Amino acid sequence: MNQRNLLVTGGAGFIGVNFVHYWLGQHPNDKVIVLDALTYAGNKASLDPVIENPNLTFVHGDICNTELVESLLKDHSVNTLVHFAAESHVDRSITGPDAFIETNILGTYSLLKAAKKVWIDLPKEQGKEPLAHRFHHVSTDEVYGTLEPNDPPFKENNPYEPNSPYSASKAASDHLVRAYHHTYGLQVTTSNCSNNYGPYHFPEKLIPLIITNILQDKPLPIYGDGQQIRDWLYVEDHARGIELVLDQGRVGENYNIGGHNEWANIDIVKLVCKLMNEAFEADSNLANKYISAKSAIAGNAEQLITFVTDRAGHDRRYAIDATKTNNELGYKPAESFETGIRKTISWYLSNSTWWQGLLNN
Repeated sequence: MNQRNLLVTGGAGFIGVNFVHYWLGQHPNDKVIVLDALTYAGNKASLDPVIENPNLTFVHGDICNTELVESLLKDHSVNTLVHFAAESHVDRSITGPDAFIETNILGTYSLLKAAKKVWIDLPKEQGKEPLAHRFHHVSTDEVYGTLEPNDPPFKENNPYEPNSPYSASKAASDHLVRAYHHTYGLQVTTSNCSNNYGPYHFPEKLIPLIITNILQDKPLPIYGDGQQIRDWLYVEDHARGIELVLDQGRVGENYNIGGHNEWANIDIVKLVCKLMNEAFEADSNLANKYISAKSAIAGNAEQLITFVTDRAGHDRRYAIDATKTNNELGYKPAESFETGIRKTISWYLSNSTWWQGLLNN
């Protein structure tokens, strides 16, 4: 497609908003419509740097509103839908799974129905060919279950073995997307990513939680022994991976997008503590901004580490094998973990108004 008109669901959330920033920067002639319900994880302020862009349209609405989605697809001549909108916090899915079933499964179904109607059914009723389109679904490595320490990383053909209401709801949405391709001919692609980190990450997630808790002199909670292993991917590298899937990916295929970067949670926390200590040592003015961060200012952020009871159904290890994406699409992360985590810490230190506003709500 020479000109893309994109509908980005969940475009005010963490990964979605980073994708919007990236896309508008890389594709200045494309139009981007952001649809977001602005639940706790969606923050319209995250769009502030691009909100005046004439090619950006923000719509406050719910993906479960099929009529709204249909109207957006038609009114804006959307030919590409990138679906980020999801409830994604595992802890919340354990205590309140209903929202995950509604948003992740029924919401995806609503989008698929609307896309099929506008792109396939209505043209057929008029005796025309289906409109050129792409429905890209953003999923997670958690649908594959958990890995033992010596198991090879997940490939696209691994069986689905979700272990939490969150991962089960995402697995269900993946299956619906696949079914709409094979049954109705909807032009779909799916990407399964590893753990993302970077700017605009909601403070309840591990890396931003550690950064912001250090700045507030609060405990750094570590589940169990902290030896849970995750593959970490800088969020802009994820956006680039999706761009490659949209440009070169084969319709109907799944692509793993990973960081080739496995870390145990406790090691991540210790690294962030070390880098935060260095930041305060390098810039004494930071102490004036974060008066309560006594431990970080003293260079002893690690003393805030607190081990807590492990959560129910906590998967031990995730890791992505992105060989297919590398070979077919030429994908490779641009950021190392060292460069990415330093950029992330710098962003949180420079954007305290953003994250403090979320914590105060």
